[in-house]
Amino acid sequence: MNLSKWQDMDPHLLVGLVNTELRNHSESLEDLVKTHDISEAGLIEKMRAAGYEYKPEQKQFR
Repeated sequence: MNLSKWQDMDPHLLVGLVNTELRNHSESLEDLVKTHDISEAGLIEKMRAAGYEYKPEQKQFR
């Protein structure tokens, strides 16, 4: 999955893409951001601004 333009994506679309990637291909959020060279803090802030919070126990943004 190509998340290279995550900063420009609608956050409501991005949350689905990120959660799918977390579920199918990543061990953790840390693994996902390293794999795709994404700023973890930036991703969390973008999701938080749209009303999503990362739930590590569920390994997804909700």
